[in-house]
Amino acid sequence: MPGVGTRNVVLVAFEDVRLLNVTGPLEVFDLANTILRSEGTVPYRLMVMSRPGGAMRTASGVKIFTEGLSAADDTDIDTLLLPGGPGVHAAAADRNVVAWLVSRAPEVRRVCSVCTGAFLLAATGLLSGRRAATHWQDAERLQELYPDITVETDPIYVHDGQVWTSAGATSAIDLTLALVQEDLGHSVAMQVAKMLVVYLQRAGGQSQFSVPLSLQTAADPEFASLHAWMRENIGRELHVESLAGRAAMSPRNFQRVYTAKVGRTPAKTVELLRLEAACRALEHGALRLKQIAVECGFGDERRLRRAFHRQFGVSPLDYRDRFSSLLAAPERAA
Repeated sequence: MPGVGTRNVVLVAFEDVRLLNVTGPLEVFDLANTILRSEGTVPYRLMVMSRPGGAMRTASGVKIFTEGLSAADDTDIDTLLLPGGPGVHAAAADRNVVAWLVSRAPEVRRVCSVCTGAFLLAATGLLSGRRAATHWQDAERLQELYPDITVETDPIYVHDGQVWTSAGATSAIDLTLALVQEDLGHSVAMQVAKMLVVYLQRAGGQSQFSVPLSLQTAADPEFASLHAWMRENIGRELHVESLAGRAAMSPRNFQRVYTAKVGRTPAKTVELLRLEAACRALEHGALRLKQIAVECGFGDERRLRRAFHRQFGVSPLDYRDRFSSLLAAPERAA
């Protein structure tokens, strides 16, 4: 198992921090401690800190207890974690907080932000020239305030050198699982994911949106009925010609208009909808891969496997295995 000793993880809180931004990552690290404690190992020491210390009011009104930043002056910090929330802009304007972060960052192995915590991280200059993620609603503002950052609006998290940034609050769990995997290996990270009943440790490049959600929130509702029909007929041949016919457009015009308004090609939407249907089948039943491939429109297992590896970085059976404790009869062989 990689790594030796206990790593000090410091989470810097502030007034009106988003509670889930704090508790999500802490739960992941703490469950890793729980799993390995029986082996006599405590991989993480967790410290929630703020500039003044004491009780901090979160955005939901719940108060959390914090230590003052000065309490870490003689601590070797392994991981520095900056959460987000409505109070992040006041924290980013606090010169004492920013100065402390700037002074400690060079000796820290990795610096991470959750959601709008990217604004606090950006105020330190540590994101300058780097790629970064934040919540999709705040990506444009982050880019405007810090044009030297390459803000990526789609990924759930981004890893650039020693800096990790994540999108919305729940994506912090995906990011923290990736940190645990980097430290302690794949097996421990997957055990933590199962204990949290997380569907899958999503790769950082995976979209912040599910396919149906991204289609529903598209600016133009012109293709809403078409998308509903596609989901209901996912096992059929969904060629551009048949989709164009449903939309009462020529194939060439449909391809052009659809891509411009939806932001992806019709073929890509079909593949992603089929993948989500396959995921549901794998999560909630014991169908053989051949049957899933046919019912979800892939045709054969080989195409299903290729699509899974391309999108998720795992095989369909690996995906199903993540749910073995939740499924009554998981499939172990194709």
